[in-house]
Amino acid sequence: MSVRFSKVGLIGKYGDPNVSDTLQALIQFLEARNCEVIVDADSAESVASTNTETMPREELAASCDLVIVVGGDGTILNAGRSIAEAGVPLVGVNLGRLGFLADVSPDEMTDELDQILKGEFLDEHRTLLQAHVSRNGETLFESDALNDVVVHKRDIARMIELEVHIDGKLLNNQRSDGLIVSTPTGSTAYALSGGGPLLNPSLNAFVLVPICPHSINNRPFVFDDNSVIEIVVCDSRRNQAQVTCDGQVNFSLEADDRVHIHRKPTRLHLIHPTKYDYFEILRAKMHWGVHPAN
Repeated sequence: MSVRFSKVGLIGKYGDPNVSDTLQALIQFLEARNCEVIVDADSAESVASTNTETMPREELAASCDLVIVVGGDGTILNAGRSIAEAGVPLVGVNLGRLGFLADVSPDEMTDELDQILKGEFLDEHRTLLQAHVSRNGETLFESDALNDVVVHKRDIARMIELEVHIDGKLLNNQRSDGLIVSTPTGSTAYALSGGGPLLNPSLNAFVLVPICPHSINNRPFVFDDNSVIEIVVCDSRRNQAQVTCDGQVNFSLEADDRVHIHRKPTRLHLIHPTKYDYFEILRAKMHWGVHPAN
């Protein structure tokens, strides 16, 4: 069979014993189609084969023309931050519950990947955020985020005080449990539970969602993704805050720290089976049209 992707990288959910069988099946499937296979070094312990080449994730992304991620949406968030810069397309095999990003089921994996390898798939590009924290003019922390960057209180019962600027202009001062800056991809995650709107993934927009604000007038705000956001932790000894990217990367903040957030120039390249339907997934996840049992 002639394939469009000849060098394929595999990334599995770290520390999950259930990923081993699927990774092994993928290796056999891909090698039978004359694909060269490289396994992420952190996933290598889940692979029984000792003959498969392994590489650190960033090197793998630069070397392959397709990356298959085995896990759930959280695994794709983790992998996506690592490989987006290389521009390599990513497809997710879902081992958990129905996901917004991991949309290939293990039961249909070989049939759907056969089609993808032949070039029959849907292309999509997702926006990422870049965040960095500066203290006294020095950058102390940097991270990308596919879902969201959240400035929030840390292990305290009281609210934190934040000053929010967009493109150098003051938006507001707020007292709340924190503030979510979300991409359209992340609008179905933490931002949704905070009362934020659903954004179509193709929109060039971000959304600010306050977490349990002191004032009910502090509402979610959608704005253009060309904007630059700056969040300042106000000078108060009571403030104990941190910034979290995609719920996976954390950094503790001090008074007067500045969190700068903007769109990453490179977008994550996702590919889906031809039957992919974002709205169908949305209906299933949101239980739209499902009538409760009598």
